[in-house]
Amino acid sequence: MLTVVSAEVSMFLNTLTPKFYVALTGTSSLISGLILIFEWWYFRKYGTSFIEQVSVSHLRPLLGGVDNNSSNNSNSSNGDSDSNRQSVSECKVWRNPLNLFRGAEYNRYTWVTGREPLTYYDMNLSAQDHQTFFTCDSDHLRPADAIMQKAWRERNPQARISAAHEALEINEIRSRVEVPLIASSTIWEIKLLPKCATAYILLAEEEATTIAEAEKLFKQALKAGDGCYRRSQQLQHHGSQYEAQHRRDTNVLVYIKRRLAMCARRLGRTREAVKMMRDLMKEFPLLSMFNIHENLLEALLELQAYADVQAVLAKYDDISLPKSATICYTAALLKARAVSDKFSPEAASRRGLSTAEMNAVEAIHRAVEFNPHVPKYLLEMKSLILPPEHILKRGDSEAIAYAFFHLAHWKRVEGALNLLHCTWEGTFRMIPYPLEKGHLFYPYPICTETADRELLPSFHEVSVYPKKELPFFILFTAGLCSFTAMLALLTHQFPELMGVFAKAMIDIFCSAELRDWNCQSIFMRVEDELEIPPAPQSQHFQN
Repeated sequence: MLTVVSAEVSMFLNTLTPKFYVALTGTSSLISGLILIFEWWYFRKYGTSFIEQVSVSHLRPLLGGVDNNSSNNSNSSNGDSDSNRQSVSECKVWRNPLNLFRGAEYNRYTWVTGREPLTYYDMNLSAQDHQTFFTCDSDHLRPADAIMQKAWRERNPQARISAAHEALEINEIRSRVEVPLIASSTIWEIKLLPKCATAYILLAEEEATTIAEAEKLFKQALKAGDGCYRRSQQLQHHGSQYEAQHRRDTNVLVYIKRRLAMCARRLGRTREAVKMMRDLMKEFPLLSMFNIHENLLEALLELQAYADVQAVLAKYDDISLPKSATICYTAALLKARAVSDKFSPEAASRRGLSTAEMNAVEAIHRAVEFNPHVPKYLLEMKSLILPPEHILKRGDSEAIAYAFFHLAHWKRVEGALNLLHCTWEGTFRMIPYPLEKGHLFYPYPICTETADRELLPSFHEVSVYPKKELPFFILFTAGLCSFTAMLALLTHQFPELMGVFAKAMIDIFCSAELRDWNCQSIFMRVEDELEIPPAPQSQHFQN
């Protein structure tokens, strides 16, 4: 029977023309090429293979899933590292302490380039921050605050700006208050309702097109916010509602003063900005959520007040406090400054590193281990973009935010970038498996790439650490596409020869199948002639 099938296949192949083989190989090459392009695009966008993801998500459960025992054993063996990772919220998204002004800086970039520097995810996080810091449960009692409570939830920028103007217009309405001056009579006094500080904040952030305009609006917000803060401070112990209102007014006042200091820094009044930041940190020492010390470090570096920078680092570069790229790389810059002007790689290789040079190199290694993405931006191996409003510590977003403001400080220190260029890659020899074990910090978190892709715009190429190898299916489809394209080319150029080759390969395949069938039939005949008994069944199956 198999011989008849083989003869029919040979007869069918003899009727095929060379055009059929050209069409077959060309179509195969086209399909595999399209699959390769899609796989490459998906890998660049999401960092994984689409075929592999579908296989893991849908095919693995159909094939039986994962063995629970093996997973339990692996979980128990890696218990220490998992508990360490869970103890620290490595993938928490933080407010960028050096974030730009949306109207005066981000929108101007959009007007010039036509690109959106902020992602929807980033702006949504900012809206949540504004609702947390600038609203409270008693806002519905005040018409202006009730409008602003809705404005912070509004997605449309123009609708938010219109709501802020509406809140300010409501406060222009005069209210009459009874002030008893004599026991037998009353006098009506005309007073102005307090201005809405959060409305001025929104206009300064989103409507002002220059830093100078934003500063004027923030000064008006400061006048209104300071009055609200003093009134709520006197009433904060009268109940939980007043306490929440005072907490809200405190957040508003701190935010306004911090942004005013940043306006002064942008406008070149750096010493004034430093004074405002120091006063703010003394007045509200417990409000560390705004990370005002990072703004102070950047301003002090601009003044080249390195002794003051060291004093700030001594307070905040503590083992019990969360680290940041600003703290780690500023500490490395100060130690590199002591030796960078005389550092030479050739001389260091001959005589070895001195104590000061060793301290500087160790500080650089410590900073690179915390955030390995920063050196490429400082050394201008990757192009910078505008920093996002939120950052992920140890991620690419934090590296962009740091390098955007601190690249000039590294360039100002002679030889600092040269020392960084010569030593930063040595960090990776100390941590060959950064996802499993770190040297001075926790293992590098796995989730940074996914979060950074949400925070950073699509036109930016996200830096990935450790570098991922290409998935197997991309390599497989690339090889398949190349092989079929080569076959299509050869079939087009030499149709007769490739036709003979294809027929020969099919004949060889059919002959192999025929030999296997003949061997199997011979074995069955021998088995029948010898009357080989079947294998005995076990007692369990007999029963």
